[in-house]
Amino acid sequence: VQFVESGGGLVQSGGSLTLSCAASGFPFSTYAMSWYRQVPGKERLSVATITSGGGSTNYADSVKGRFTISRDNAKNMVYLQMNSLKTEDTAVYYCNEVRNPRAIKYWGQGTQVTVSA
Repeated sequence: VQFVESGGGLVQSGGSLTLSCAASGFPFSTYAMSWYRQVPGKERLSVATITSGGGSTNYADSVKGRFTISRDNAKNMVYLQMNSLKTEDTAVYYCNEVRNPRAIKYWGQGTQVTVSA
């Protein structure tokens, strides 16, 4: 099982970024997927989820209306479009299956998103 996240960077408040995640080693198209984020000293939390077929999405209140999750099952890819970024969105972002993050065994390296004021 492998996840490779990319697309992070430094952006000003109000800006946009698109994150990508390449997944491999498991039947990707049968799994609901999530983007998680973590700041130092705090738990890894889900911010967006998408069903296996991509027909339904859900978002944390903190990102609702600003972030959009999508997937391409033909390419085993998950994406996170982030608009109207805020300083509080600064975190390392990871993708993985929809599950209690404490129970997940395999994580990618994540991608750092830093939003400056």
